[in-house]
Amino acid sequence: MNPSQTRHKHTQRTRVFLHTLAFALIGAGSSAALAQDKVCTPRNPIMASVKSVSDGRTFMLADGREVRLPALEAPTPAAQTTLSAFILGREIALSPLVPATDRYGRLNMRAFIAEQSVEALLAAQGLAFAAPRDDDDACMAALLKAERAARAQKRGLWSEAARNTMRAQNSSALMASQGQFGVVEGKVVSVRESGGTVYVNFGRRWSEDFTVTILKRNARKFIDAGLEPKKLEGRSVRVRGWIEERGGPWIEAALPEQIEIAD
Repeated sequence: MNPSQTRHKHTQRTRVFLHTLAFALIGAGSSAALAQDKVCTPRNPIMASVKSVSDGRTFMLADGREVRLPALEAPTPAAQTTLSAFILGREIALSPLVPATDRYGRLNMRAFIAEQSVEALLAAQGLAFAAPRDDDDACMAALLKAERAARAQKRGLWSEAARNTMRAQNSSALMASQGQFGVVEGKVVSVRESGGTVYVNFGRRWSEDFTVTILKRNARKFIDAGLEPKKLEGRSVRVRGWIEERGGPWIEAALPEQIEIAD
């Protein structure tokens, strides 16, 4: 066997090992969570080979096209390593989303290995957050379920240390996370309306405490989903979205999937 063949064989063994390890790390608890993924299958799939992985949700195909997984936020370096182990050099199924591309021309897709959602695999290991979209379907339900499994086992982004920085009462830590996607947990102190906006307050000092806003034109979506804003008062919730500053730390919720009852 020549040196080139030896290197190829070693690479193949390493890739098989990484895939086996990654799936093993998901564990029994996550297996139950991923069962929902059986109804999350590729729609109008495109088969393609992966040439390189740029980060935890972006990769290049062999034909030069760049793909983004927009239903996912993967802020950890480990997400890129694991995504590489899953898909690098493999042929995968891609399911187009709407819009077809982002503003940088990257393809908006879901990715599957043997009809298993790549996004759910990453979420199940606590390496990524689900990022709800307007066009979500059964795949988002599977992704959120995988995320819940990781949270129950305190993996990665759901470790105690990581979650302490994402508590609604920890305003200083949330302000330090400005411009980042996060999942903030806390108890709603009050819900107020002013003009065309509903304010879900997690403290009594609006200029300092964490706040979630819902435009009144979007309120019907939340009511229909069983999340009437006024009834959130006194409840413990998780809110996901981009953390910005409006006096104190703030997230705008446009979709009911961004808010989850936590108590």
